[in-house]
Amino acid sequence: MSTVQPQSLTFQAEDGWQLTGDLYVGRSPKVAILVSSGTGFPRRFYRHMAAYLAEQGAVVLTYDYRGIGGSKTASIARSAIDLPDWGRLDMPATIDVLEAKAPDLPITHLAHSVGGHFLGLMPNHDKIARNAFLAVSTGYIGHHAAHYRLMEAYFWWGLGSYSLMRHGQLKPIGGWRGEALPPEVFKTWRRWSHRPTYFQKDFESTLAPQHYDQVRSPIRSWLFTDDPIATPKAHEVLLDAYPNAPKSLTLTSPKDLNVKRIGHEGAFKPECAPLWADVFEWLANGTETRGTDF
Repeated sequence: MSTVQPQSLTFQAEDGWQLTGDLYVGRSPKVAILVSSGTGFPRRFYRHMAAYLAEQGAVVLTYDYRGIGGSKTASIARSAIDLPDWGRLDMPATIDVLEAKAPDLPITHLAHSVGGHFLGLMPNHDKIARNAFLAVSTGYIGHHAAHYRLMEAYFWWGLGSYSLMRHGQLKPIGGWRGEALPPEVFKTWRRWSHRPTYFQKDFESTLAPQHYDQVRSPIRSWLFTDDPIATPKAHEVLLDAYPNAPKSLTLTSPKDLNVKRIGHEGAFKPECAPLWADVFEWLANGTETRGTDF
C-alpha cells in the first residue's frame, strides 16, 4: 500500500473548460511526470503506478481529458468535444499546472496509447524533457493483430454506430469497457483508424496548426508481445509522425514480468510493477537498460 496520497486538483484549459487531476508528491522529488491516459481510461486507472513513481522521487500529475471522468459535464451526448481537443487544449494546460506545482524540476511525460499521439498539437511541447510511451501506436486496424480485426470491425461499425444512433455517444455497452466517449471523439478515432497513416493525412487540414516535426524530446517506447493493438508496425507508423525526436524501443513479453498477460493496458496494473522501475529510471535520469535505437 502506497504511503503517497493524491491531492485532487481542478484547473482550466485555455478555452475555459474545467479539468480534474490528481497530484502525487514524493519525498525529495527530482523529476515531474505527467501521465496522459489512453482513450476511455479515467485517471484513477493509473493511480498505482503514479503513487509508485512518486515514492521513487517524483511529482506526478494524472488527469482526465475533457468528456472523461471528472472532466466531463453532466452529459456528453451530442457534445462538440473532438479528439484533437485533448492534445491542443487539455495537455498544454496540464503541463502548465505541473510546472507551477513542481518548479525547477524537469518535466517528463508518461503516455499510454492515445496519450502519445498529440505532442505535436501542444504549443508548449518543448517543456517536456523526455517521453515514456507505453503501448503507443496508431489505431489502424490493418496493422493490428489479425485475430483482433473482426472484433474491431464490430466495434467501429456495429456497436459504435448503434450507440451513436441510440444514445448520442459511445456508451460502455456491448463489450466496450472504457468510459463513455463523446460522439465526435469516437467518429474521429474511427476515421483515423481506417487509414494506414492514421492522422497524418490531416496535418495540413483539421490538425493545423501542428508542430510534429518540431518535437525533439526523446521518446522511449515499451511494446508488449501480447498486445494486439500496439504492434511493432502500428507503433512504427505512429512514431513516424515525430521525425526529429530520438527514439528507442523495448519489447517485453509477459514471461519477462512473470505474468500471464500484459496486453494493451496491463503495464499499469500492480502485477506489472517490475516494469515501473525501468520507466522511472528513464524519466528521471534518461538511462536506458534495454532500449534499441531506431
